[in-house]
Amino acid sequence: MKLVVRILITALAIGLSALILGSHMDVVSNGTALGTTLAVLVVAVVYGLVHMIVKPIVQLISLPLYILTLGLVGLLINALMLWITTLITNQTWFSDTPNWGLEVNGGFWWYLLAALVISLVQTILLALLPQRVSD
Repeated sequence: MKLVVRILITALAIGLSALILGSHMDVVSNGTALGTTLAVLVVAVVYGLVHMIVKPIVQLISLPLYILTLGLVGLLINALMLWITTLITNQTWFSDTPNWGLEVNGGFWWYLLAALVISLVQTILLALLPQRVSD
């Protein structure tokens, strides 16, 4: 149950972040409501897997930078995790144009801003949940 709630919150955070950031962040889908919902859910699952598998390794390697910058390097690592997610989900597996996935346009600063917005929206949504569900 906890995993499903986390995936749904991440999906909602990615969807809201795409709305907030407008043309710089987009969830690519076939244009239908069901297609967009499925694309956001798949992107949320991939984002969660990247955070679960890659992020602890990168955090361990960058531990001295965490100490030196008092944790601010965490924002850079979140931007890196978002970039990895866009690389995985925005592939041209079956055609020349991406069929589904996450797109962030505009370079590094937009990845950083998108990662910050996703983290803030996730934090707010988790705070609004009853304590029993979020634990």
